[in-house]
Amino acid sequence: MCGICGEIRFDGSPADPSSVHTMNQIQQPRGPDGSGLFASNSVAFGHRRLSIIDISTRSSQPMVDHELGIALVFNGAIYNYPDLKEELQKKGYRFFSSGDTEVLIKAYHAWGEQFVKRLNGMFAFALWERDSGKIVMGRDRLGIKPLYYSMLSHGMRFASSLPALLPFADIDRSIDRNALHAYMTFHSVVPPPLTLVKGIRKLPPATITVLESDGTRRDIKYWEPLFVPDRKPDFEEWQERVLTVLRRSVQRRLIADVPVGVLLSGGLDSSLVVGLLAEAGASDLKTFSVGFEAVRGEKGDEFEYSDIVSKRFSTHHHRIFVESDRTLDNLEKCVRSMSEPMVSHDNIGFYLLSEEVAKHVKVVQSGQGADEVFAGYHWYPPMMNSKNPLQDYAKVFFDRSHDEYRNAVSSEFVSEDFSLEYVSKHFGHDGAENPVDKALRIDTTVMLVDDPVKRVDNMTMAWGLEARVPFLDHEIVELAASIPAEFKISGGGKHVLKEAARRVIPAEVIDRPKGYFPVPALKYLQGPYLQRVNDILNHSNSGRHRLFNSTYVAELLKQPEKHITPLGGSKLWQIALLHYWLQLHGLEE
Repeated sequence: MCGICGEIRFDGSPADPSSVHTMNQIQQPRGPDGSGLFASNSVAFGHRRLSIIDISTRSSQPMVDHELGIALVFNGAIYNYPDLKEELQKKGYRFFSSGDTEVLIKAYHAWGEQFVKRLNGMFAFALWERDSGKIVMGRDRLGIKPLYYSMLSHGMRFASSLPALLPFADIDRSIDRNALHAYMTFHSVVPPPLTLVKGIRKLPPATITVLESDGTRRDIKYWEPLFVPDRKPDFEEWQERVLTVLRRSVQRRLIADVPVGVLLSGGLDSSLVVGLLAEAGASDLKTFSVGFEAVRGEKGDEFEYSDIVSKRFSTHHHRIFVESDRTLDNLEKCVRSMSEPMVSHDNIGFYLLSEEVAKHVKVVQSGQGADEVFAGYHWYPPMMNSKNPLQDYAKVFFDRSHDEYRNAVSSEFVSEDFSLEYVSKHFGHDGAENPVDKALRIDTTVMLVDDPVKRVDNMTMAWGLEARVPFLDHEIVELAASIPAEFKISGGGKHVLKEAARRVIPAEVIDRPKGYFPVPALKYLQGPYLQRVNDILNHSNSGRHRLFNSTYVAELLKQPEKHITPLGGSKLWQIALLHYWLQLHGLEE
């Protein structure tokens, strides 16, 4: 896992290596083990390296295969690269390294643009053909690895993080109205290709972009899960199938030339990952949990459950307790690490957890994604017999109604109901007829990508830590999409996963109330946290991005604990976090 960046020119001028160097420097935390730069006429690529697979210099990037005439920068991990390498060797390809990066170059040369369909892993890449001048860029099926870009009058820049694209004067730094609507309404999920910065976009998951030397562009979506229930297997057989693909997924994600740990929240999902790793014979397994101080009686840790799992599987467990002053002291660094503003309270939890974990290992597995894939959230069961899926989904998932949004923002940002229209179109696509499956599809392919997955990537990479997510193996997503909805939503959700897990992990962890990384201090803003919010918003009043109606903000400030979203977030923190992110990245000038 690394950071990639580059500049491409379509006007015949040479690319500027100094621009790439600037982007590379900003992305240093993503790759603390080394850096590289390649430039040839209209193309310049940059790379920051986190050495995980083939830690020798043979796999340094940008990687150039002079024989094939291909240069590549790549961020991620290809778990089936040994099998692909063997297949390519049988075709006559010779290899000078032992990692997965070179396999991508040869695979593209052998199979063309569709080579991405053969990859099992997480990835974002940019590839240049010397002879044709063509650029091919791509992103993995579930968007685990990010890829941002700016289209310019003379070409394009791209990077693994949005802030790496901000130093340049030739991008439009204004706020995108539709993106702001999504941020404030669609639970802070800004769907691709949008970002809040109008001049910066992100490549959608499961997409490759082909750029010819003259700038002609075409996008190809190469994968989409079909939510069509298969009613042939019975419930017992589904459990067996789930465990089979999970075992394979967890085993795949052990591929590394460095030790692999686990982020253990104490919930079903991360506990099952630990159990399956132990079952697979992983020894000397390191696990890590984080907890915070309680506020207003709301507990801030789940150590009792992570302890059960650690004891059961004899892991080397690390409890990390974060006092409230440390949370506040690290907020600025946490927000700086966000490629886009992410409002979930547990960002700071992942940030501080990753800081500690990075002292012990360079790779961790995480239980992220199971709730979206196996229907673990509370809004899925009521949708089973919904007569109006769109409105029922919006009622529980949206942070605000459109009317409240119109009252919240300044007049220049009042817009049409972008978020509801976006969800309506998504629900209307073929391939998901059941209301539950409609919700699961948008949550898996959109919400998951631009909330939990992005959160884990940003916060772990802030400390040069690679996070792997076995529940987001595309084979698992495809399997889960074909399981009848009733097998997933029964028993409060994730029914088939819970019952399969009973064969691996303790029942106390499975039957416990649903939890998460709770950070109560950012939900019930008071004391120094409320003062920090006041400072942020007061700083914003003189900026050109005075986004919000002052009367609305004053109402939130008066009683912040009274203004909580349907999903338990603070509406005041959501506004403050956006302003804070804009300030820290120089966008409120």
